[in-house]
Amino acid sequence: MIDFRRNDLKYVRVFIEYFLELQMNNQFETTGYPYAVSDLQVKNRVLRNTYWLLALTMVPTVLGAWIGVESGITQRMGFMGSLLFLAIAFGGIFAIEKTKESITGVYVLLGFTFFMGLMLSSLIGTVLGFKNGGELVMTAFAGTAGVFFAMASLSTIIKRDLSSLGKWLFVGVIMLIAGSLINIFIGSTAVMLVISVASIGIFSAYMLYDLKQIVDGGETNYISATLTLYLDIINVFQSLLALLGILGGERE
Repeated sequence: MIDFRRNDLKYVRVFIEYFLELQMNNQFETTGYPYAVSDLQVKNRVLRNTYWLLALTMVPTVLGAWIGVESGITQRMGFMGSLLFLAIAFGGIFAIEKTKESITGVYVLLGFTFFMGLMLSSLIGTVLGFKNGGELVMTAFAGTAGVFFAMASLSTIIKRDLSSLGKWLFVGVIMLIAGSLINIFIGSTAVMLVISVASIGIFSAYMLYDLKQIVDGGETNYISATLTLYLDIINVFQSLLALLGILGGERE
């Protein structure tokens, strides 16, 4: 039986990032609040702290990506090395969930985002190999930022409860994983395009879903909330970057 608990979805999102990157490279206050979740002040505090911490996570992510691109460490690793990276990523999520009730969770989260930047560096390095690679990276960044601000705005406007949406999104993610696994062996560019477009749509919807959970008071720990949104953003960014690389990459 499928478990739809939100914590489990974080591991699934890392799976999606790993498989999309693999296929692209092959082809060219810290605690939960003890108040009632309906308390507007508490919800606003969680949302504000989440936004600040989410902005902070971009610093180690960019640093990790830069080091990865300059050193080429991830591009030199084979399939087993990639699996090791994946295992470390899962361990990082587990450590964050275990330490999210203390300030330690913030440090663990920042370390995790640095590591995720390293994981992204392989895809970014591949795209930067194109003549217009820098432009494609900036376009993907701007597009991801646009999606986030759009979802953030919608989360404050929509009054409907979106909790039931989670199950359908989870099914969509499972289908993405299945398609990504199959395409590792097929190596179809067309399938990769479909997976990238679907991933952008699903994780944009997840972004709205997770933001709505915070706005409605369903998430009271801003470290956990930041981790969830961060994974949504990373998946949208790398899927958009892969899509741009396939459709708009200009070789020297």
